[in-house]
Amino acid sequence: MIRFLLNDKEIESNLPAGTVMLDLIRYQQHMMGTKIGCREGDCGACTVLVGELVNEKLVYKTMTSCLLPLGNAAGKHIVTIEGINFPGHLNPIQQAMADAGATQCGFCTPGFIMSLAGYCLQENYTTGPVAAIDGNICRCTGYKSIEKAANQVHSLLKERNEQSAAAFATANAILPEYFNSVAERLKNMVTKPTSAGAGTVMVSGGTDLYVQRPEEMIQSEVDLLFDKKEIRGIRREGDKIVIGAASTVTDLREAELFSSAFPAFHEFSKLISSTPIRNMATLAGNFVNASPIGDLSVYFLALDARLSIGKEGEAKRALPLKELYKGYKQLNKSKEEYIYEVWIQVPGPSTFFNFEKVSKRTHLDIASVNAALYISVDNGLINWASMAAGGVAPIPLFLKKTCDHLRGKSINISIIEEALEIMQTEISPISDARGSKEYKRLLLSQLVKAHFLKLFPGYVSERELIPLTA
Repeated sequence: MIRFLLNDKEIESNLPAGTVMLDLIRYQQHMMGTKIGCREGDCGACTVLVGELVNEKLVYKTMTSCLLPLGNAAGKHIVTIEGINFPGHLNPIQQAMADAGATQCGFCTPGFIMSLAGYCLQENYTTGPVAAIDGNICRCTGYKSIEKAANQVHSLLKERNEQSAAAFATANAILPEYFNSVAERLKNMVTKPTSAGAGTVMVSGGTDLYVQRPEEMIQSEVDLLFDKKEIRGIRREGDKIVIGAASTVTDLREAELFSSAFPAFHEFSKLISSTPIRNMATLAGNFVNASPIGDLSVYFLALDARLSIGKEGEAKRALPLKELYKGYKQLNKSKEEYIYEVWIQVPGPSTFFNFEKVSKRTHLDIASVNAALYISVDNGLINWASMAAGGVAPIPLFLKKTCDHLRGKSINISIIEEALEIMQTEISPISDARGSKEYKRLLLSQLVKAHFLKLFPGYVSERELIPLTA
């Protein structure tokens, strides 16, 4: 039995833990405000809020209910558009959308409103209100009116000061009064972990599995990893940063330890899907999906990440991430093994990192080609280089020969040109919907140039690199 709060009501469900929340909301609870759109986490029409207690504090995040396993809702607060309504009148978020004429055809509007409700419940406004709706992709006409409504919602929060987000939202009738009692209700809720059966499918965030195998996932016994405390969290151990395998992209963005080591990650990660998906997608999930264009896979390949892998209750083994991929969608692990932790070295004072991604859309899109460079340089001399790329091979590719060539060299145009020639011998792109193989070869060369231009403008210039593209 899975127990959670749905809006202001406690729910008990004996549906399979792999059932997606969207189907329970619409077909079991008959709440039709949450819309069925793409069922792939792209459109945002099915966005809900998920509140959970984190260190005794209630934290809300937006998620797409079409990819949210019912079992991952256990002991949490799920909020749909019906859960933020006031009797007889619109709440200020809904009113802002109406005043700005931002409803378009209206189908996707509930998702926008839920994303903005989630923004109102943030304790720290690290992103603006428009960034909060980056997972709501409706672009029928007049998107500027939606942005205007989002900024109007932001103006409602100016007087919050030190008050908690939920307390301010309820006190100012932005959200209903019952939100004040949710934390206590969750503390008193008795939940049991969902059991796993024979032939279990391991599910963490579910953002890939439910897109690839939706019918199979609903019918399968699932082993839910998302809320396993032993594989969450980010900590430092000596000269290592250790990351729980079920940590999400948002966890990485919000972790001071990780952001201080890699200050640009907050900007890089904006290129990874959208806010609701970043709230769900896990690090190990991205790795084991084994997509040739996995953003985090490429990012952490360049960081020379190491994995702790094993079966539950048995000894773990260490495995470099670069040894995880044996071939297209083939992994150096058994089905019964899962990743427990990922660790990387704390960056030294002479190390530099950059990530580049090109896709058809800037946001909420998969890469045509992506690339990451982690490099140690003293006075223009390369001590070592670690480079990875996606979209140019059947697997996320570590460019070993290219890295070996750069080691011990001085940064200059001729060395970069030599490295690009070697890189071309390591990759084997194919033509597909994201571009021709020739285009991808050229694109990766451009991204490598971008690494050096961004990191070492004192040693190379754009003007010098332009002839290499002729």
